[in-house]
Amino acid sequence: MDTSSAPIPAPPRHWEADVLLRDGRSAHIRPITPDDAELLVEFYSRVSDQSKYYRFFSPMPQLSPRDVERFTRVDHQDRVAFVLLLQQRMIAVGRYDLVRPGEAEVAFLVEDAHQGRGIAQLLLEHLAQAGRERGLEKFVAEILPDNSRMIQTFRDAGYRVASEYEDGVLQLEFPIAPTDTAVGVMHGREHRAEAASIERFFNPRSVAIVGASRRQDTIGQTLVRNLVNGDFTGRVYAVNPTAGAVSGLPAYKSVSDIPDDVDVAIVAVPADAVQDVVLDCAAKGVHGLVVISSGFAETGEEGRQRQRRLVGLSRSYGLRLIGPNCLGVINTDPAVSVNASLSSVMPPRGRAGFFCQSGALGSAILEKVQNRGLGLSTFVSAGNRADVSGNDLLQYWEEDESTEVVMMYLESIGNPRKFSRIARRVSLRKPIVAVRSGRTTQGVPMGHAVRKIAAPPQAVDAMFRQAGVIQVDALEEMFDVAQLLAHQPLPRGRRVAIVGNSDALGLLAADAAAAVGLVVNKSVALGAEAGADDFEDALDAAIDDPDVDSVVAVYIPPLNVSGEEVANVLAAIGEQSDKPLVSTFLGVEGVPELLRVPDVAGSTAGRGSVPSYPAVEAAVRALAHVVEYAVWLRTPDGVPPDPDAVDQIGARNLLNELLAEHPDGLEVPTPALRELLATYGIDLWTAHPVHTLDEATAAADELGWDVVLKATAEHLRERPDLSHVWRNIDDRREMADAWQSLTTLIGDPVESGFVVQKTSPVGVPVAVRSIEDPLFGPVVSFGISGPIIELLGDKAYRIPPLGERDAAAMVREVKSSPMLFGYRGSEVVDIGEVEWLIRRVAQLQNDHPQISSLELPLVLAGPHGASVLTGHARIDPVADARSDWFVRRLPSAPGDTIPS
Repeated sequence: MDTSSAPIPAPPRHWEADVLLRDGRSAHIRPITPDDAELLVEFYSRVSDQSKYYRFFSPMPQLSPRDVERFTRVDHQDRVAFVLLLQQRMIAVGRYDLVRPGEAEVAFLVEDAHQGRGIAQLLLEHLAQAGRERGLEKFVAEILPDNSRMIQTFRDAGYRVASEYEDGVLQLEFPIAPTDTAVGVMHGREHRAEAASIERFFNPRSVAIVGASRRQDTIGQTLVRNLVNGDFTGRVYAVNPTAGAVSGLPAYKSVSDIPDDVDVAIVAVPADAVQDVVLDCAAKGVHGLVVISSGFAETGEEGRQRQRRLVGLSRSYGLRLIGPNCLGVINTDPAVSVNASLSSVMPPRGRAGFFCQSGALGSAILEKVQNRGLGLSTFVSAGNRADVSGNDLLQYWEEDESTEVVMMYLESIGNPRKFSRIARRVSLRKPIVAVRSGRTTQGVPMGHAVRKIAAPPQAVDAMFRQAGVIQVDALEEMFDVAQLLAHQPLPRGRRVAIVGNSDALGLLAADAAAAVGLVVNKSVALGAEAGADDFEDALDAAIDDPDVDSVVAVYIPPLNVSGEEVANVLAAIGEQSDKPLVSTFLGVEGVPELLRVPDVAGSTAGRGSVPSYPAVEAAVRALAHVVEYAVWLRTPDGVPPDPDAVDQIGARNLLNELLAEHPDGLEVPTPALRELLATYGIDLWTAHPVHTLDEATAAADELGWDVVLKATAEHLRERPDLSHVWRNIDDRREMADAWQSLTTLIGDPVESGFVVQKTSPVGVPVAVRSIEDPLFGPVVSFGISGPIIELLGDKAYRIPPLGERDAAAMVREVKSSPMLFGYRGSEVVDIGEVEWLIRRVAQLQNDHPQISSLELPLVLAGPHGASVLTGHARIDPVADARSDWFVRRLPSAPGDTIPS
């Protein structure tokens, strides 16, 4: 039967994405369509005879019309094909064809000029994810033995590959489940590609300024001046179609007219002209664009559409984009010394990388950095963050040897779960200090494309803590913490010594330390007339004390005393000490000249320099933040969840059966919920719904008495004014009394949801909940049960997967946690069992995005275990939930809904 004219079902929209290749260039991946016939023929004509032979095992110089029809018409179900496009040309195609239920044959063809750029691995990732969504479990492939590159592609994918020879062909097969190894391989490739895409911005050999101007006080003139005056070591090209020269530089009419290669283009032309600049830069082979121009998403819907077109066009030609509406980029490395920004301030060389979004704020930040003597390695103002984001910068800074501390001012987070994943890894090597605006209001500036977060703001804060990110409330505090991290070693613990010549400030320091959880083990008051020798002896003794982890030095000089001798002592001790030393020195802010230690790398304030704070409370707060980071760093995460300890397949099959019967989703019935929880080892106690006294008595008989009668309707669960539980019922008379009392107090047993349940051991009521957030993915919370706790919001949140450290922190983080640890003489509950339950709920939610919400609102935690008495869950169908966990893709442009 001829099916050439039969309608083809549309593929899922999230199968289309922008991606990064191994070299940091972007490309576009999407399902093939019949309209791609001409592109396919042109692509095939550029492929070498050898590559064609490797693909088809025979000479196949051309594709017949029948071949083209077969390859471009797929059903996106049993036959799936993706194409990779660059500069509107097809450069690769990958496909799978079902051979039997659950198994498909996979094959690739990549244009020879683009082989070696990691394209086959990208196609395999996206095909595997599509296959998983279509119910596939295994891929098979047939490969000629001398096609070593393709064989390596499969072996490097991280899957368990089995192989055998038959009839001169190597046959491979592998399950496509996203194992930790396969996901780890993908994340490693993502890291290398994103870092490579940023590297050229910071280390360009040549920069073109598009919109360079001869007129003073213009953006184009400022960019030229800052780049030249900043001693950029590469070549600078001015692009101005009407000028012959700009600031002594020859001017070119377009980027294409520049005779040499151009790495980066700085764009400062009207918004409606930027699109033409992109095409010009693409034709020249420019790597990346820094778009200073405004007039995009920050101006409203028309600008948002203009920005979306800009991002799409840039990526389609392989270009990465910083901006638009940004301040620019800076690298203080003397080997590069690039100030491709609107800021006339070239910050001193330092150890900190800085990322922000607002251009106006970026200028103020650079002024502050210079005044404090902090120094930066690199700086980026991303403006509207249309393409390059903070996640990209984290990928770069992780490997950048000149960056030891990362500072981030975040006005929005486009992909929190990716930020969390990357930040967890980076924080193990380098501290991240972040300020997040809009923490209370959840507001974001115009121009920033951010989808709604269902999780509460506390969950975002928890995500930062969980990732080891040092989150502070203000820019000043960020600099306070960063200058300590950049110049002093990490403390080993919370024990502090205070050494100073002011009793009043010493007391303030002690009070401040107690308020932020530090322990003052030594306090030395030297007196107002103390000199350099006194400080040296006291500081040496404090640093040598094994019961001291860090030292706070306070020096307020007597009248007509410069303090230089004391400064020399502080600087010398700060340089030699393996414990952090902070100071309030003359009320100076930053790293004063007198306390700086020269750095062989050229930093104005090297390792060992002693930071100073105008107020001793600021010094102590900064130290406390660093202590918390050091504690996080030294606390092992513990053993990860064991996937073999749970029945993940059984849970998935049960969820699929429920959704097949209820395609619009449903509140999970209690028997099905009990079965679902059991697959993860969680025992939900049986509760018999009862509508009459006779039913209640029969249920108690079945349970063997010693039961409870309680009302479970949602409107009664958290009513402190109603007693809706009658406990320890042992016979029919007691049941009749309980029934009479509860129905009199509460009303209709049916509406009130009366149930009979076995009496549980005495314990502290706790609640464990989880949700599937559209941005975060899974979110888990823990708290003591009860209306007061709910009103006060005393809950701890974490983002799965959870390690042992995360679960332990959740239990201890809530303010009501003393109730679990023997409060007022009560028995200590089985904390290990509570932590186990939190981790199992997190594992269940993490494994199954179909679970929209899961509540265990009443868990009685006692000294000998935890009894799960009640539970509720809702499940919903998902099309693309967390698909970006298992495939690499760039953030979607503003207005798109594709996960990023």
